[in-house]
Amino acid sequence: MVLLDFVVGIPSPKLQVPHAFKPTRDDRGWFINPIGPNPWWTVLAALVPALLCTILIFMDQQISAVIVNRKEHKLKKGCGYHLDLFVVAVMLGVCSVMGLPWFVAATVLSITHVNSLKVESDCSAPGEQPKFLGIREQRVTGLLIFVFMGCSVFFTSVLKFIPMPVLYGVFLYMGVSSLRGIQFFDCLKLFWMPAKHQPDFIYLRHVPLRKVHFFTAIQLTCLVLLWTIKVLALVFVRKAMDFCFSKRELSSLDDLMPERKKKLDDARNEAGEEDEESRSVMEAAAAASSVQLNVGKTSDMDIPKQSSDR
Repeated sequence: MVLLDFVVGIPSPKLQVPHAFKPTRDDRGWFINPIGPNPWWTVLAALVPALLCTILIFMDQQISAVIVNRKEHKLKKGCGYHLDLFVVAVMLGVCSVMGLPWFVAATVLSITHVNSLKVESDCSAPGEQPKFLGIREQRVTGLLIFVFMGCSVFFTSVLKFIPMPVLYGVFLYMGVSSLRGIQFFDCLKLFWMPAKHQPDFIYLRHVPLRKVHFFTAIQLTCLVLLWTIKVLALVFVRKAMDFCFSKRELSSLDDLMPERKKKLDDARNEAGEEDEESRSVMEAAAAASSVQLNVGKTSDMDIPKQSSDR
């Protein structure tokens, strides 16, 4: 898809990458003073949002760790996630001083990583599913992932040709592929699965199927309500912006493809300049012709009329 976009020349939004390996702002270096020019009381005022960010980062990290460290995955080094949380805490301080984005465990990426390291039995009877043996626990892939991410700064001249829809497609594929193994998604599939084809889940042994469906329906209802409230809130916020901004301003601020709109504006401006120039030429020509006409009329009026007798 990247090659097709490059060859055909599709006007799609591309990945925005920096042109040089330097801080994004020219007025600062690699390290930032935590206080800076702010007054001393901003340190106390930052305690409340800092506490909220700490809770958010801790929950995001721990939820990902709990999902990955499920008993079904048969991990033997589950305590290693405590070390991961310590590394995240240290790197948060480093990223804050250097002005870099904070990072925590991404749930979708973590689940996809675990699924890629699953080990299954090679020998199985005809028609029998391979048996899950465990996870190949190591840190080589994680290390190489970040090494490659670091090397990406040297390939910005190539990465800028990647269309954003291609990246969205990759993220969508990763999200859909990571649904496998999630209990909520497995319970959803049970609605259309005959009893003889249902997997041997532990909750199916101890909970009646109708109560499993009832529990899943509650989860699905809460998920739908969550998304509905979120969407409705965004709709009201977007509608309230109409009282603060004009439609032209919102079309410029909230445009999905600003570069394309910029090119269209430049083309319109060039066309407008050409029209203005041609209009000026036409007005000058009209003024010249009117002057000549007035001169001709004046010369006709200066000629004396001959007598009819002559």
